[in-house]
Amino acid sequence: MALLPLVVLACTSMGRSPDAMRTVYAAQDAPSEPSVLKVEGAVPTPLTLTAEDLAKMPRTTATLASDGGTDTYEGVLLYDILVKAGWQFGHMPAGKGVPVCILATAKDGFQAVFSIGEIDPQLAGEKVIVADKLNGRPLPDRYKPFRIVSPQDKKHARSIYSLVKLEIIKLPQ
Repeated sequence: MALLPLVVLACTSMGRSPDAMRTVYAAQDAPSEPSVLKVEGAVPTPLTLTAEDLAKMPRTTATLASDGGTDTYEGVLLYDILVKAGWQFGHMPAGKGVPVCILATAKDGFQAVFSIGEIDPQLAGEKVIVADKLNGRPLPDRYKPFRIVSPQDKKHARSIYSLVKLEIIKLPQ
């Protein structure tokens, strides 16, 4: 209340009426960069995928039990993302093993590793997804831009949030 007379005084001393004053708000933060997922490393076609790109790909769901409840995540199979990057599944020489891994990296540097064989439908075919929705809504801010969900894991340590990069690494044989 004590500031009001100063505002009126300042307005009248500048030749303006208080009614002519307009509210000035602080500048908005600079627009943030769009959320992207980089797919790089030993793939024929490195990708930079946005949420819009993922929304156009085949969708699936996965559930995770946590905190006494069950959450349903929606997104794209990790398998489908690697196919889009040109990875050819099922072309490893017999008896040689699968000397390739997928390194998933979060914004804060947390990492998790998956083998190609885990997600190859001709081998284990596990349903690992890159999620952009939780229980039918966008991911909470702390999970954005994406969350990798591995529902087969007994502990969910590889279901990392704030996923920003998938790197395909060929291991020495």
